[in-house]
Amino acid sequence: MKSKDKSPFNPQVYLESVGVSRKVGEFRKKQTIFAQGDSANTVIYIQKGSVKFTVVNESGKEAVVAIFGSGDFFGEGAMGTQPIRLGTATAIVATTVLIIEKKEMIRALHSEHLLSDRFISYMLARNSRVEADLVDQLFNSTEKRLARTLLLLARYGKEDRPEKVLQKVSQETLAEMIGTTRSRVNLFMNKFRKLGFIDYNGRISVNKSLLTVVLRD
Repeated sequence: MKSKDKSPFNPQVYLESVGVSRKVGEFRKKQTIFAQGDSANTVIYIQKGSVKFTVVNESGKEAVVAIFGSGDFFGEGAMGTQPIRLGTATAIVATTVLIIEKKEMIRALHSEHLLSDRFISYMLARNSRVEADLVDQLFNSTEKRLARTLLLLARYGKEDRPEKVLQKVSQETLAEMIGTTRSRVNLFMNKFRKLGFIDYNGRISVNKSLLTVVLRD
């Protein structure tokens, strides 16, 4: 008799279990979850919603480093030797998160190997994403950078099904993410819409055909 296949490990179910010490945080749109310079002593898991991570340099210039969605971890620098937050996390829309103390996260990773495997895989994927972002900034045109960012926000290439309709992301935020101006973003957003790569009327709906922009030489 064949054994039944186990269902995929769901980190949210485990993190919500009674045995894991954590608290739920609910944040309004544009509310700060943590600020640059705060003590780094927790890891955060997004149950629902969307979060942007920004960094401000010494001259006061702000840059959007990443955008996180449901099922993502962030604030993982607390697990290492990072004593303070290197950036600010802000809710883009109404967002619910699990806030897990560093000691508790370490205990959970040691006791639940599937969670540990998932967390390590997520961190490795994040590291690869950072490297790809650097290459993207150095060598690709503004048009390609915007197309790639929209596809990443829509989670194309993830194991789960992509989110065709994005959480509300402003053109200003997109411009900050790819290192250009809002007017340039607006130019290419209109171009993508005319070509049928996206539907854009306040909310952004990403079509798979946008991949042709990224793959084009």
